[in-house]
Amino acid sequence: MSERTPPGTAYEVHGPDAGVPVVLIHGLGLCRALWNDHLPAFADHRVITYDLYGHGESAPPPRVADLALYADQIVEILDELDIARAAIVGFSIGGMINRRLVLDHPDRVASLVILNSPHDRGEEGQAAVEARAATVREQGAMSTMDAALVRWFTPDHLDVHPEHETLVRQWRNDVDPEGYAQATWALAHGVRELIAPAPPITCPTLVLTCENDSGSTPAMTHAIAAEIAGAETVIVDRLQHLGLIEQPGLFTGPTLDFLERHTS
Repeated sequence: MSERTPPGTAYEVHGPDAGVPVVLIHGLGLCRALWNDHLPAFADHRVITYDLYGHGESAPPPRVADLALYADQIVEILDELDIARAAIVGFSIGGMINRRLVLDHPDRVASLVILNSPHDRGEEGQAAVEARAATVREQGAMSTMDAALVRWFTPDHLDVHPEHETLVRQWRNDVDPEGYAQATWALAHGVRELIAPAPPITCPTLVLTCENDSGSTPAMTHAIAAEIAGAETVIVDRLQHLGLIEQPGLFTGPTLDFLERHTS
């Protein structure tokens, strides 16, 4: 059963109160249910899942959305639960939000796990992502859905698991249109503020992506890690952007191994 912060963030707490706190951030156009198949692996942790502003059961953004707003949303949840620091696991835009969080509120972050998250796209790639954001603004949240499914899932996966397409379409249908448009722009434009962060990120960090993730490539993952001293990288074979839906264990395994080694 979900709780709600005063500004309107819907969240859930899973696991024992004494467990190591872990916050899981879903991706653009999804919701906290993204993590349902991952939660059993985190049974010994105190896991917080929540919906970004304008997604799932959360309220629309209280101001024009940017990465700092979404970072502050996590701080509000931690304050609500009286949690001083947590491991922050972010998928896609979530891996941008947790980087913004550690830059803005370093004392609240014990460690980072950055999953399938973009970095410097180059001029051509950046223009393509900003064009998609403009399409969403002009034509609505579902206008880019069909093309996204091709990028997100491996060939033929949805033929075998049509329920996964049903889920991601339902999650995007549930977004607040304006909130989603703003989040799409934050995903497109916000990456610029994370390149060569100053001051540099120094907390323990794991950066992971999939071999065939066209928007969060292995090269981007290595570039993120190169800017964070001591960061570890994992590249999951074969899968695409939503590999964590296709094979959750390939994500929970490295994440839990990392957290076990970097829990203070």
